[in-house]
Amino acid sequence: MRVLTIVNQEDAGPGVFADAAAEAGHEIVEWHPGEEALPDRDGYGATMAFGGAMNVDDEALHPWLRDEEELLRGLAERNEPVLGVCLGAQLLADAAGGSAQRAVRPEIGWHAVELTADAKRDPVIGPLPERFEAFQWHSYEATPPPGSVALARSPVCSEAYRIGDLAWGIQFHAEVSERIATGWIEKYDNDEDAARLGIDPGPLLAETRAKIAAWNQLGRGICARFLEQAEASRG
Repeated sequence: MRVLTIVNQEDAGPGVFADAAAEAGHEIVEWHPGEEALPDRDGYGATMAFGGAMNVDDEALHPWLRDEEELLRGLAERNEPVLGVCLGAQLLADAAGGSAQRAVRPEIGWHAVELTADAKRDPVIGPLPERFEAFQWHSYEATPPPGSVALARSPVCSEAYRIGDLAWGIQFHAEVSERIATGWIEKYDNDEDAARLGIDPGPLLAETRAKIAAWNQLGRGICARFLEQAEASRG
């Protein structure tokens, strides 16, 4: 199966999700919306949209966000398999009739996430631990559209949701490899909110290196289960 991955920023790609897809025999095709025209959706069995430093309301600075949101809107309306991560989850929610806005406070680093009761029946999020620490890097949050299923929360915001049968959004960064996470932490002061919070990169790097192997296993599982659902939907 060919899988379209939307890479909004060079250092925010599919990470370990690409590994999970390759292990299952799928072909990853990257679309960089700031550099390339909107791709033809024909021939793809699933779509994954990833993060970036831009926000949903930055369309004046990044006009290509409109194209990406239009693509995600069409996928959700046609009940085609899509998984949005961080910015991708916010764009998907906004495109499907929800919204995205600045959260009450940023979540940067490792933060607690708890599954909802409805998550137990979800084929992608349900197998996760009821409570877990997630690697986060966001200042905005998604408000899923009416009729969606809330799957996970933190004290700050919605952390996972499902629209229909085949569209998922996750706020936490389950896709990050150690290389990606380390790069973000080392350049933390490029993010105004991270700098304002006074992030100390040394301890965060040490914590991330200690936790990343287990976190990557969790992330690969999310991706693998999503792709299993995408394959099953093809009949």
